[in-house]
Amino acid sequence: MKIQVIPVTPFAQNCSLIWDPSTMAGAFVDPGGDVEKLIAAASQYNVNIEKIILTHGHLDHVGGTVAIANHFNVPIIGPHIGDKFWLDALIHQSQMFGFPPAKPFTPNQWLNDGDTIAVGSLTLEVLHCPGHTPGHVVLVARSSNIVIVGDVIFAGSIGRTDFPQGNHEQLIHSIKQKILTLPNDMTIYPGHGPTTTIATEKASNPYVSGKWG
Repeated sequence: MKIQVIPVTPFAQNCSLIWDPSTMAGAFVDPGGDVEKLIAAASQYNVNIEKIILTHGHLDHVGGTVAIANHFNVPIIGPHIGDKFWLDALIHQSQMFGFPPAKPFTPNQWLNDGDTIAVGSLTLEVLHCPGHTPGHVVLVARSSNIVIVGDVIFAGSIGRTDFPQGNHEQLIHSIKQKILTLPNDMTIYPGHGPTTTIATEKASNPYVSGKWG
C-alpha cells in the first residue's frame, strides 16, 4: 500500500491518500477539508479514488467528505454507527469550531469491529476503538505493516476524551487491547502530528508506557 499524508484544515488534520500500486485504485481516509488540495493530490499521484473511509465523526476529519464523494461519485464508508450523532450535528460542529458550514450526511456503510475494506487488491482490517468518540475505528493494513488510527493515539500522546460521549477509561482500553497488541514494528499514522511505531509508544508514551514496561 502506498500512503501520502495531506494535512488539511486549520487543525492540521492528517488526511491519508492511500492506494494499491498494482491497480492505482485508492481512497481518502478522513478528508476533513481543503477539498481542492485533495483533488489535486489524487491527480498528482494518478490515483483512481473509489471510496472515502472515515475513522470518526469529528468535523476536522469529515468536513470535506460530501464534496469529495460528489466529485468522484464514490461511496462513504464508516465510521461505526456510534458516531452518528456527531455526523448529525455537523452544522453545530461548524459553528462551534468556526469552520465553513458542513451539512449532515449518512455514510453508505457503517463499520463494525472485524469488518474488512477492499481498496484495489488491498485489504484493510477494521478495529472498533471507542473512547475519543464512541464510534471511532482504526484501519490496519497488515500486508503493509501500517495502521491508520485517527485520534486514538498520537506520537507521545492520546486522543481527547472531554468531548460529548468521550470516555478516558474506554480510550485507554482501546489503545491497550487493540493498538498496542499490533506488531512492534508497525507504523502508526495518527490523525495529527508525525508517524510513530507500536514499539515507540509502548516504550515512551506517558499515558500507556507504564503498562507495558
